[in-house]
Amino acid sequence: MKWTFLLLVLTALPVSLPAQSAPETGKPFVVEYFYKAKWGHADEFLQLFKKNHYPLLKKQQELGRILKVWMDQPRYHATEDGRWDYRVTIVFKNSTVANEPFDEDSLKKQLWPDQSTYTKEEQRRFEILDGHWDVPIKNVDLDGK
Repeated sequence: MKWTFLLLVLTALPVSLPAQSAPETGKPFVVEYFYKAKWGHADEFLQLFKKNHYPLLKKQQELGRILKVWMDQPRYHATEDGRWDYRVTIVFKNSTVANEPFDEDSLKKQLWPDQSTYTKEEQRRFEILDGHWDVPIKNVDLDGK
């Protein structure tokens, strides 16, 4: 009887969960994409990226979905665990645009009429990778509370 009463009391209490901050849909949304190529294939990856993926990103920039895109590479080498060859930073218009479905296929067909070659080259671009990961970036206000 005591346990039944305790269970009823506990289930009737409101549950307080920590508040999660909602994405700020009006502000730019930044994602960094890291690529780690197999040894000796970083240049080939870059060539294929510039030929088959960068134009797609530039087209999305023309459409206003992406505000800015750039690529960085480390100046020096790192340990194998922390090694990456290229980091592509994309600044999307906002978090909604970055996360909503987007039909890239029609743009791909427009930019690369020879879909067979495009598909083979994109497959190769990912075959030569040892790793790829995406990191959404959030600014930290160091002067705020």
